[in-house]
Amino acid sequence: MITIARGDELAPQHRREIAAVFTRGFAEDFAFFSKDPEVLADAFAPLLQLDRFHVASVDGELAALATLTTGDQQTFAPDPRTMRRHLGIVRGTICDRVIRSWFMGISPGAAAGASEIGFVTTAPSFQGRGVGTALLRHLIALPGHRSFVLEDIKDTNEAALGLYRKLGFIEYRRKAVRFPRFAGFDALVSMKLDLEDPGRIGSQANSASP
Repeated sequence: MITIARGDELAPQHRREIAAVFTRGFAEDFAFFSKDPEVLADAFAPLLQLDRFHVASVDGELAALATLTTGDQQTFAPDPRTMRRHLGIVRGTICDRVIRSWFMGISPGAAAGASEIGFVTTAPSFQGRGVGTALLRHLIALPGHRSFVLEDIKDTNEAALGLYRKLGFIEYRRKAVRFPRFAGFDALVSMKLDLEDPGRIGSQANSASP
């Protein structure tokens, strides 16, 4: 059975488990700082703003997560001392700066009033079981949100892009990256979903057709 809760609604010991799902999901992006997901989980666990993380569990085991923010809400509370303690002075300092420059800004979509869904990831052992889909449907159905954005998805991540399209998201921006051969992808795709769009219901019906 899939259950979904906000991170701050779970027991305190789950903070580390949430961080572990997060760092495993984005291990490739953080590989420069450490290739050990356990070290990364220790470094990131204290930084998580748990009320912005939504976690799906399967039979009590943490399986997937995503963040949901509005306005200028942030998902992390950076602490350079924590980064340096776990990752070393040089890499910890750089990682802290990356967090502040990459993760602490307000996206164009959020600045325009949309709620932002971010850091969507599913633990490898639960992929392909509908957990991520259930989590995203849950977020979209939460009261008080009229539109959503998903920012900066790698254009090579076809599984994620396909899921978002299935849920009704449409691409609204595509940013070419510098040095694509080094990055491993050509562009970052941003998508949006307007719950008040009169064409959304028909679009969903078409996507659900066999």
